[in-house]
Amino acid sequence: MLKFNIKSFLLSLLFLGSLIYIALFVNDQFVRPFLGDVLVVGWLYLFAKSFIKIKNSTLANSVLLFACMIEVAQFFNLVTLLGLQHIKAARIIIGSTFDWLDILAYGIGWACILLIEFYRFKSKQL
Repeated sequence: MLKFNIKSFLLSLLFLGSLIYIALFVNDQFVRPFLGDVLVVGWLYLFAKSFIKIKNSTLANSVLLFACMIEVAQFFNLVTLLGLQHIKAARIIIGSTFDWLDILAYGIGWACILLIEFYRFKSKQL
């Protein structure tokens, strides 16, 4: 089940670099709040795929579930409930604002993963 995948790891670093760039230098109404959430699902998927060898759809579903659980934690204001509101890293990682559009973004990221993996698998069969 555990197996290092260098290709997925390098791609995850590319995604992480993009996410860091967006967080530091982009301040708009679409890329940072929405596209960033789409990319986060891709980054989580690639990072997990770097170390865990399981069925692609199972991993994609697990990442979507994890992302949605974080959003639900924001709905219930988990950062404050845990007394971590004064810790900036906790507010960034867990988040502090629930938004239905974030769940839509996660769903789009999940669908992109499934489509990419499906077509990647199909092209290997040819």
